Amino acid sequence: MTDVTVIGAGVAGLCAALTLAREGLSPRLIDRHGAPGPHACSWWAGGMLAPFCEGAVAEPTIVAHGQRSAAFWRTVTKVTHRGSLVVALHRDRADIDRFARRTKGHRRLSDLSALEPELSAHRDALFFEDEAHLDPRRALSDMVAALAAQGVTIEHAEVTPEAIDGTVIDARGMSARLLGLREVRGEMVVLRASEIRLSRPVRLLHPRHPLYIVPRADGVFMLGATQIESADRRGISARAVLELLSAAYALDPRFGEAELLETGADLRPAYSDNVPRVTLRGRVLHLNGLFRHGYLMAPALAAQAADFLIRGIKGDLVHEN
Repeated sequence: MTDVTVIGAGVAGLCAALTLAREGLSPRLIDRHGAPGPHACSWWAGGMLAPFCEGAVAEPTIVAHGQRSAAFWRTVTKVTHRGSLVVALHRDRADIDRFARRTKGHRRLSDLSALEPELSAHRDALFFEDEAHLDPRRALSDMVAALAAQGVTIEHAEVTPEAIDGTVIDARGMSARLLGLREVRGEMVVLRASEIRLSRPVRLLHPRHPLYIVPRADGVFMLGATQIESADRRGISARAVLELLSAAYALDPRFGEAELLETGADLRPAYSDNVPRVTLRGRVLHLNGLFRHGYLMAPALAAQAADFLIRGIKGDLVHEN
């Protein structure tokens, strides 16, 4: 028997379905593309579980809920707990001061030789020890496996909430066409630089091209921009590739010799305040607006949706419309 139908098998829908299944419900999960893949924003994410860093620009609720996300992901996939680093080039050291004032949970470092020897040339950094990261594509695969173990599979079909009887969780992102959602573009590059060894995500505070670098296995790195206010659906531009690579080169010139493996671009759904929410409309709960906080905030959205459906508890992310 199906208790709830979840539409959309990105990170929000997968988290919702698994949370409901663990609560003893029997969710049905449907996605127009079937299993997660390159069509989904979740596929192109950096995978940083970095609530304190996000506090530099995000609302306090992102920091508060994001601190609990790693605990959820540890039940599903491998989570690397080595913190994260924020650095700036010498000419941009004032940016470190501003970032430090806007965030908490860090300590200032003037010597990186013990923490990240290959970044020892950078003399000023912030270390967020309690942050973590994961491999998004592995996490998606592990999530599908965890659901299968609960007896939940992904149905490959295109449906709308109106076509489904009973309670529905709509996690379709921009396809849900919710009032107030906007598209925010993200662009990313995947490199292999086997000679570079970084053990944790690094954010470079660059005045024009802010950059994050997230290590994967086997010398692979994900490079990404923070956000671009654009609804352009084309692939990554040549200029964006140049900017990302130039910023990475400034951090470590050896990135100039890296093997270019993959490029990608996606459009992330966001509300005006960049805070995701669960919106109740009749019998439909909309999980949306994850912005660039997909892996950080999807567990919180799922937990609040489950609390509302099962126990009638209305959390701070739940809105009625």
